[in-house]
Amino acid sequence: MKCPCCDNDNLPGEDQCRYCEQDLSQLDAPVAMDRLERSLMDDPVRVLGMESPVKLPPTAPVSEAIEAMLAHDIGSVLIVDSAGALVGIFSERDLLMKVVCLGEEVKSHPLSEFMTRRPETIRETDSLAFALHKMDCGGYRHLPVLRDGKLVGVVSVRDMLEHITAILPTRTAL
Repeated sequence: MKCPCCDNDNLPGEDQCRYCEQDLSQLDAPVAMDRLERSLMDDPVRVLGMESPVKLPPTAPVSEAIEAMLAHDIGSVLIVDSAGALVGIFSERDLLMKVVCLGEEVKSHPLSEFMTRRPETIRETDSLAFALHKMDCGGYRHLPVLRDGKLVGVVSVRDMLEHITAILPTRTAL
C-alpha cells in the first residue's frame, strides 16, 4: 500500500508508513464489491424488522419456555428480571443440551437452572456484518438486541439468512 504523503510502498495492512510514520489505518478499510456486501457492511441490525422479543422471568418453568417457543415459532426466549433487565437467554440449544437428557419431570424446574446467563448482546445500530461476526465467533444462533440499553428484539441466524437470500439474485436452474 502506497503512502499518500511520501509515496513509500508499505506492506498491506500496515497501520503507519514505515518511512514517514503517517497513519495508514484509514486507507485499508474494506470496500463493498456488490449489493450483498454493501448491505452487510452498511445496514444496521434494525433493518431486519425484529418483532418484540418473548420474555420470561427466571422463575418460569421450562415448560412455559417450550410452549412459548413453539407458539411463536422461535428458537429462544429472553429471561428478564422484575425490572426488565436481561439476565439470560433460553434457547433450543439449552433445551437439547441441558434439559432433554434429564427427563420429563425437569419441565417444571425454573428456567434459571438451564438458561445461558449474561448473553452477548448487540445494539440495533450495529452493522449486520458485526452481528454475523459476533454470532460466528461465539457460536451463537441468537443475539438479544438493545436500544439505549433496553431490549428491543432478538436476531437469529434465520433472520440473517432471510435477509441475505432476499438480496441475492435468483438463479435459474440449468
